[in-house]
Amino acid sequence: MLGPVILAASRSDLIRSLISAAPMTKQVVDRFIPGETVDEIVSIVRDLTDRGLELTMDVVGEDITTPRQAAAARDAYLELVDRLKGLELGTRAEMSVKLSMFGQALDGGHELALANIRPVVEAAAEIGTTVTLDAEDHTTLDSMFAIHEDLRKDFPQTGCVIQAYLHRTEADARRLAANGSRVRLVKGAYNEPAEVAHQHRHEIDKAYVRILKILMEGEGYPMVGSHDPRLISIAQELARQADRKLDEYEFQMLYGIRGEEHLRLVAEGHRMRVYTAYGTDWYGYFMRRLAEKPANLRFFARSMITKG
Repeated sequence: MLGPVILAASRSDLIRSLISAAPMTKQVVDRFIPGETVDEIVSIVRDLTDRGLELTMDVVGEDITTPRQAAAARDAYLELVDRLKGLELGTRAEMSVKLSMFGQALDGGHELALANIRPVVEAAAEIGTTVTLDAEDHTTLDSMFAIHEDLRKDFPQTGCVIQAYLHRTEADARRLAANGSRVRLVKGAYNEPAEVAHQHRHEIDKAYVRILKILMEGEGYPMVGSHDPRLISIAQELARQADRKLDEYEFQMLYGIRGEEHLRLVAEGHRMRVYTAYGTDWYGYFMRRLAEKPANLRFFARSMITKG
């Protein structure tokens, strides 16, 4: 399986330097990460929303080793909120955050991450939008869920992400679906051991459907994070069975993947949110996109060969 190999490469400084130095890397990376600065991303926001799409925005960068870097990540999101304010898009442009960026892995990381993320959630609420807490590897999830619960006391619209490949996720979904949460379901993109995660695609797909059914039948707001045509069709059927209206759930896909499908879903009346990342520290994010789907790796390799 290539996924674990690519994820291991994402932690290699040598491979990082080789890929970053390759002449065509930026052109390929731009497929997934359309800008490095707030100024560059604002035009993308306008373009996507003009076409009826919605966004969740991620400032990339997870290799946080000091409290100062964590504070800088907080400030980057606050700058984004400030720029979104003038666009008056409300929840059509929300934000996704990884708590590792806010210092979660440092000494006292749980309290530090909560202290750093709270002003971002407050600022988002002030402009009529919200924040979703991304899921990372399984060792961070108890802290993430605790922070999510704490934030929802004052900001109940705060969302979170659950990962279908983890054995624990069905229980997490039942708990979250019962209390009105906004929950994004994804397959999962970290190299997890067999004792905590399904290892085969068909097992993950079956778990995804079971968990999505829990969310659709619950009281929360499901966010279907998948590019898989079969899972998208299943999601539509589960929504119909649960008597959900089109504005009572949404689809989410990555920027740069299946763009025509984004517009097709919008044309059918669905809410379709594009996960849009930007920033200079793109390497870890980019490598996980390659690990998630072999087609992404083939696209990268073909571009390097034909245009390098």
